[in-house]
Amino acid sequence: MDLRLRDKVIIVTGGASGIGEGICRKLAEEGAIPCILDRDEQNTLRVFSELSREYGIMPFYHLMDLTDPAACNEAVARVLGELGRIDGLVNNAGLNDGVGLANGTYEKFVGSLDRNVGHYFSVASATLPALKLSFGAIVNICSKTAITGQGGTSGYAAANGERLTLTKEWAAELQKYGIRVNAVVVAECMTPQYRWWIGQQADPEAKLREIVSKIPLENRMTTAEEIANMAAMLLSPASAAVNGQLLHVDGGYVVLDRAAS
Repeated sequence: MDLRLRDKVIIVTGGASGIGEGICRKLAEEGAIPCILDRDEQNTLRVFSELSREYGIMPFYHLMDLTDPAACNEAVARVLGELGRIDGLVNNAGLNDGVGLANGTYEKFVGSLDRNVGHYFSVASATLPALKLSFGAIVNICSKTAITGQGGTSGYAAANGERLTLTKEWAAELQKYGIRVNAVVVAECMTPQYRWWIGQQADPEAKLREIVSKIPLENRMTTAEEIANMAAMLLSPASAAVNGQLLHVDGGYVVLDRAAS
């Protein structure tokens, strides 16, 4: 299916690994120009090189700290200066940092919010004038922890609750400009970060078996490619009537009765 994304300029925060990398690859496959905003220089250069070689495109990258609002403004200005337009934004970067109620402090909690949702606002704010001109779209990548809870991660769960709320709020605010805003809600997706966490468990293989046994559809992890497919669809004119939606790409993990599987 042609998603009509060819030559569209799409910013992807945290685009150098995991879900963000998967989204950049899907966009490149569709002929779009992914713009990677990330602080990981090694992975950013790797993804930039691979996308250029494999898809024959010239992606954009900017190394930065997303928690710095001034750096977000600078990054967006660079995209506009070099490419002249912005057609979409994928807010993706974040980290389940384990700042809980029992083991956290107010300062750590607020810091977690800043790391995990502050830049969603900063980058969206900076791109808004360009998105108004292109009638663009925003996709917020969110975690199921905002809906299900997890325990021991108050900051990350609260930040994801804000991501979900901002999705609906921005959809309401920006619809008059023809800008659509939707969210992809992720549950158990195998990323480098998730793989590292599994590796910290006493019995990683047993822990992974326990987790996938609770995923209703096929008892398997979601892939970054599957998240990317949905994100690309939401950025595309093919989903022109979809706005303010929270779409779960998780094999039914959140919304289905797991006992039925």
